[in-house]
Amino acid sequence: MAYSTNLMSLGLHRLWKRRLVRLAMATECRGRNAAPTIEILDLCCGTCDIAMMFVQHGACVTGVDFTAEMLRVSAVRCSRPEVFGATSRLQFVQTDALRLPFPDNTFDIVSVGYGLRNLADLDAGLREVLRVLQPDGKLLSLDFGKPDSRLWRAAYFAYLCIAPPLFSRLFCGDADTHGYIIQSLHAYPAQQGLKSLMEQCGYADCGFEEFCGGAMAINFGRNPPNR
Repeated sequence: MAYSTNLMSLGLHRLWKRRLVRLAMATECRGRNAAPTIEILDLCCGTCDIAMMFVQHGACVTGVDFTAEMLRVSAVRCSRPEVFGATSRLQFVQTDALRLPFPDNTFDIVSVGYGLRNLADLDAGLREVLRVLQPDGKLLSLDFGKPDSRLWRAAYFAYLCIAPPLFSRLFCGDADTHGYIIQSLHAYPAQQGLKSLMEQCGYADCGFEEFCGGAMAINFGRNPPNR
């Protein structure tokens, strides 16, 4: 799966994930957080790329995923010698993103990498994230976008129709591993729509950063302290 992801994004997915982490950690210079460590929830954590980046920045991370197999892959990756010393600050929980088993106002940051697009109820998921965020805590989500340019969007969607199933078949033996991306993206509101939906759910200071002409985006917003 890692090989196909690298090929599809030309390795850029690592840069986008690092950008998400930098944006998230920059918010912790707010002065309100006097705790010795930053508590982060990595939602739909998958193979825990983003979670491990946060751990390398000294944060304590709870990685959540609905799929037990993905969490087993994550556990194996974290057992490698180069990251083993940091595993005390990384734990995994198998659960539904729509019903998180955490008290209100638990986390400083909630991160999501390519996960919101797959939630059964995006509105409910955003509200559940807002519930577990501390006042002034921030949500950051990296996902596929929808370019404003009609020509670029048509070319990009054509690429997603062809390349992901091909790479999935070559490297995963199953065209559906990444082939579902274009179908899920059609139903996903993407950067503009997600920003509006976050505002409707009660997030403040919502916005997004775009990459590759809007083909990828990081959406962000915070839990207002007076909500």
